Amino acid sequence: MRFLHAMLRVSDPDATIRFFNLLGLEERRRMDNDAGRFTLILLGVLGDEGGEVELTYNWDESGYGGGRNFGHLAYQVDDIYETCRRLMEAGVTINRPPRDGRMAFVRSPDNISIELLQKGEALASAEPWSSMPNTGEW
Repeated sequence: MRFLHAMLRVSDPDATIRFFNLLGLEERRRMDNDAGRFTLILLGVLGDEGGEVELTYNWDESGYGGGRNFGHLAYQVDDIYETCRRLMEAGVTINRPPRDGRMAFVRSPDNISIELLQKGEALASAEPWSSMPNTGEW
């Protein structure tokens, strides 16, 4: 058995794609279903042909509540501090900073929680991360 994809319902596919592009995912394929009035957009990590994130955009939906009911997606990153710095510079809020050099949480534009985990051993504690407070529920 292998992981295929996780599906997220999104209200603003362009904003969500920009967010996932910042994390290093790319759009692999897109399918519009005129009869069902929805679009499916599959994203994956560049160079990794494994599992994907399927964005479902229902054309007539005006928004979804309670993104926390999904749980979260988790991605392993080469440098958690660099990843969080790049996301912050692009305007993404770091809900749970990587104070321990190992784990952080951010949110997508549709309020889906994304866990970032440091590849290998935790990095040494570093500023500004070690003193940064949580900014929200993660």
